[in-house]
Amino acid sequence: LPLCLRRPQNLIAQSQSGTGKTAAFALAMLSRVNAAEKHPQCLCLAPTYELALQIGRVIETIGQFCADIKVTYAVRGNPVLQGAALEEQIVIGTPGTMQDWCFKRRVINMKKIHMFVLDEADIMIDTQGLSYQSIRVQRALPKGCQMLLFSATFKESVRDFATQIVSNPIVIKLREEELTLGNIRQYYFICRNREEKYEALCNIYGSITIGQAMIFCQTRKSADWLAVEMSQDGHQVAVLTAELTVAQRASVIQRFRDGKEKVLIATNVCARGIDVQQVTIVVNFNLPTDQKNEPDFETYLHRMGRAGRFGKRGIAFSMVERRNVPLVHMIEKHFQTKIKQLQPDDMDELEKLEN
Repeated sequence: LPLCLRRPQNLIAQSQSGTGKTAAFALAMLSRVNAAEKHPQCLCLAPTYELALQIGRVIETIGQFCADIKVTYAVRGNPVLQGAALEEQIVIGTPGTMQDWCFKRRVINMKKIHMFVLDEADIMIDTQGLSYQSIRVQRALPKGCQMLLFSATFKESVRDFATQIVSNPIVIKLREEELTLGNIRQYYFICRNREEKYEALCNIYGSITIGQAMIFCQTRKSADWLAVEMSQDGHQVAVLTAELTVAQRASVIQRFRDGKEKVLIATNVCARGIDVQQVTIVVNFNLPTDQKNEPDFETYLHRMGRAGRFGKRGIAFSMVERRNVPLVHMIEKHFQTKIKQLQPDDMDELEKLEN
């Protein structure tokens, strides 16, 4: 936070889930705004609609006592007229819509921007088009604009991207051994098929007290199947996949956040940044893998982070086919952590997890 507030110091920071990073740059943006000037002064880019809205909510909550500071959202479904005069000082958005507002709609005077924040940079790089759109917005900013870039991982592609975006930064990087989430207890079951995975899931619910749960599937088909099974067994279930419209996705997340559904079944669209503090367990119905069928370490890290927000202890379970057990060992080695095997039908062992 002190580095964010030091002006006009640029910053590249590696930050894990649930560590208060959003609050830090929210305070920094609020500190840079001149409330008397009714035009955009700070821009923040996030890779998804959901994350943009969540960041905005944090800023609005922290800034509720900052008189006359307003936030608006450059996201799909929030249209602006060509050349309209925006009075909000902070604009949060996704790269494509922000680019549209800056260069096509021309509702943001880039010369008047004091601070530019880019969150979840690693996802920007991995999603086609987002990195180009982000760079185009950044290059239109004035020379003295302060730039803050955050990423959960710091692989070579992130470093290359960061150096294009941020000049002469202070860099805060975690050591590899610090990347795992120490407040998450991690376990795995060996299951032959999805029916056995579901049986193991039922045993978890029969053994421990669960506030709210997030269950991650690799495909929409798998998510839909699981939602039907759980609903038939009386669970209040919501499904979040990329095929939903922006409004539908926002509604699903809000209902889950309000506790109207106790289980959120999601594909990777929801692995990043969605902050629901009542979540106590995360389940990998499928381990996240890349195109080479090797572990997707970054996605695994972010999925786990949903259950350990702000230092709270959480539990994570992975349902694994026997042929994929080597993937578990690769994850253990990468994060220098221990993922303990449990027998899916050992109710006594599962009940001990309560302690």
